[in-house]
Amino acid sequence: MAKMKRDSSGSLLFECPCGELHVVYPHGCDSPNPARWNWNGSVDAPTLSPSILVSWPGPGERRNVCHSFITDGRIQFCGDCTHELAGQTVDIPDWMD
Repeated sequence: MAKMKRDSSGSLLFECPCGELHVVYPHGCDSPNPARWNWNGSVDAPTLSPSILVSWPGPGERRNVCHSFITDGRIQFCGDCTHELAGQTVDIPDWMD
């Protein structure tokens, strides 16, 4: 089953187990975002490189951070994540439309 959805621009979306929707821009997509990732072409067992670093405002001055590597449909969370999955490796949840 698909772990990611490819939108009309070619961007990839996935529901991260951290609780946030993440968007990745693989080479060849039409997004104006200049960042680009290498992608193996699979939405069922995606591998992306380099790592994915997402941050967003948290309470007060704190920033929430989700930093991970995606390999064969699994997410390896880096130690600098601010959520409880830091240091763990888990499956990407199946994409639900």
